[in-house]
Amino acid sequence: METILLAQAAGALFGLLAVILGAFGAHALKKKLTPQQLQSFETGVKYQMYHAIVLLVLAFNLGFDSPLDRYIVNCFVWGTVLFSFSIYGLVLSDSNGKKLRFLGPVTPIGGLLLVIAWALLFYSFMASLL
Repeated sequence: METILLAQAAGALFGLLAVILGAFGAHALKKKLTPQQLQSFETGVKYQMYHAIVLLVLAFNLGFDSPLDRYIVNCFVWGTVLFSFSIYGLVLSDSNGKKLRFLGPVTPIGGLLLVIAWALLFYSFMASLL
């Protein structure tokens, strides 16, 4: 039950923040960021929104009766947090002249968790066919 709530709450929160951060990037940061920084920021927003939608779809479609379902949701949640929010931190700190370099390795870890989530979801679908 708590995994369903995690997927629903994280999906809704990620969607909400993606809209807010997307508007913030398009309006408030447009003059402050370089085109490359703005593109990176937008990448974080896009991936965050994509995975917000995925979490909401999963929350209403997965049975959440196996540990695999929990692994999928947790990988999507933590992957999104690490991937998108590390990009925001890198871009905003770089624009202020004090780049938080320790966030550099965090982004690919988040990306890897997202890849694992998608692979587990694929496996889940394939296993149900057999």
